[in-house]
Amino acid sequence: MHAYIGLGSNLENPVAQLDRAIDALKKHDDLKNLRVSSIYGSKPVGPQDQPDYINAVAKFDTALSPIELLDLLQSIEQSQRRVRERHWGPRTLDLDLLLYGQQTIQLPRLTVPHPFMLERGFVIKPLSDLAPDMLLANGKTVTEQLQQLDTSDLVFIKEE
Repeated sequence: MHAYIGLGSNLENPVAQLDRAIDALKKHDDLKNLRVSSIYGSKPVGPQDQPDYINAVAKFDTALSPIELLDLLQSIEQSQRRVRERHWGPRTLDLDLLLYGQQTIQLPRLTVPHPFMLERGFVIKPLSDLAPDMLLANGKTVTEQLQQLDTSDLVFIKEE
């Protein structure tokens, strides 16, 4: 199954946090053909009394179930000392399951497609690096969705 995840960080050297998370994903036996977008900087969503974020999107193939994948992502977050102090607050690492094949998932712990991804330039821009022509649940391609968003706060950081 193709899966796409969003990666984000705004604490404790965010670029290094993403690099460590990407390394952990690369080393995991159940994740194959990993590709990672460029890394972008963006303003925080929610409380503005926090540092800017660093974001990317990764794509890979996996036989893990959605919940098994969520558990893996959360274990990587925990290994990098993720603390959930407040909603949309600062974090060392945030790994969000954006898409799991074409599946729609509504579980207490997991909603896929990610409920806010279509409105977030810091998700759609890096997603367009990997799959510009992919059709989204709203019937638009990633490129078409990107054209609907204000991405003026995005700053290219580096190519992965």
